[in-house]
Amino acid sequence: MKVSSIVGVNFGDEGKGRMVDYFAGLYDYVVRYQGGDNAGHTVKNAYGEFALHLIPSGIFHENTINIMGPGMVVNLKSLDKEIENLRAGGIEVSPKNLKISHRASLLLPYHVQQDQEEEKRLKDKKYGSTKKGIAPAYGDKYMKKTIQLGELYDLDKCKEHFDDLVAYKQEVFNYDYDFTGIWEDLVALREKYLPYIVDVYDLFEEGQGKSFLLEAQLGAMRDVDYGIYPYTSSSSPLAAYAPLGCGYPKLKLDEVIGIVKAYGTCVGEGPFVGELTGEEGDRLRTLGGEYGAATGRPRRISYFDCVASRYGVQLQGADKLALTKLDVLDSLEKIPMIVAYKKGDFETKSFPYTPYLKDFEPVYKEFPGWGCDLSKVRNYKDFPKEAKMYVEYIEEELRTPISYISVGPERDALILRD
Repeated sequence: MKVSSIVGVNFGDEGKGRMVDYFAGLYDYVVRYQGGDNAGHTVKNAYGEFALHLIPSGIFHENTINIMGPGMVVNLKSLDKEIENLRAGGIEVSPKNLKISHRASLLLPYHVQQDQEEEKRLKDKKYGSTKKGIAPAYGDKYMKKTIQLGELYDLDKCKEHFDDLVAYKQEVFNYDYDFTGIWEDLVALREKYLPYIVDVYDLFEEGQGKSFLLEAQLGAMRDVDYGIYPYTSSSSPLAAYAPLGCGYPKLKLDEVIGIVKAYGTCVGEGPFVGELTGEEGDRLRTLGGEYGAATGRPRRISYFDCVASRYGVQLQGADKLALTKLDVLDSLEKIPMIVAYKKGDFETKSFPYTPYLKDFEPVYKEFPGWGCDLSKVRNYKDFPKEAKMYVEYIEEELRTPISYISVGPERDALILRD
């Protein structure tokens, strides 16, 4: 049995979807173990280009079983729309190849409004939420006030629980919300998705000897405990959480593959040392097509950040790395890289505690560009020496081997260095 986890090293948006899509055909199960529909994985393959928000990226492989684990919060309306989009693209989605843990929590429309109201209340101190209801849903989960999907099996008991939750929301929160129609919509979706809801622990027990690929959403810097709190997600995208969130706590990871982008990106609020504004940032954003898969928001841009990336690698316990979007840098004559942070006379290579990040500035080391198109290269030995120098310096700084290099979104545009 082989168990691998593919995780983001930075702020999310590293290109995990294309990596999971590439590897998924080698595994029996692909499992999403946390998060909701607040972020997405963009996958480009023979079927076309798709943005996945809830469904694991293994859905494109005929013999792979995809699982939405108990660590997730699930908006069934969003799931329904996502499945429709996949089917329109010729992708089969059925209870045969998609399973949902009966212990995952439902994300309901009032969670979305609560999220929107809180961001509005915070004004210029907002956390940068996608306003998809994720934080309120996870907050309710740890307050023991969500409906787990398995409760949909007994509709009478589920309705009683739902009414109790509505009464709680009406009493505690002081904004107006019309709860009419939520239950009716939930009942209608229940008829569609009841066959998908299973005890995934039992499924894994039956699958002894099978292989597992565990897929995270977002990256280490958005972890609720170790990221740039409070500008984080509300769950843990760390590999250490994967066995818990996937529904099989006794699972032992054989390898962790960390994904890093060849330059820095960030969606949302919070400190982002080295952020490029103006023409320089706009150019790199345009070259990389850096817009959020779930929101369409322009991503914030920086050059590659060794300080944040090394911290993310440590948090993830990555055994090897995949460096994505290296080809985006093809046209740059000089390529700066952040190698340290400084504040006044103080300089550090250690990632500072979040409240103190704001006043740090980047220290750069400059590399020569390679001035050629890497997107057609399929072997590392054929890289120009300047590109090799850039890759190998990152590898040295992060103290972890870069085993894969992506020079395009297609499956065959992934170079294996091992």
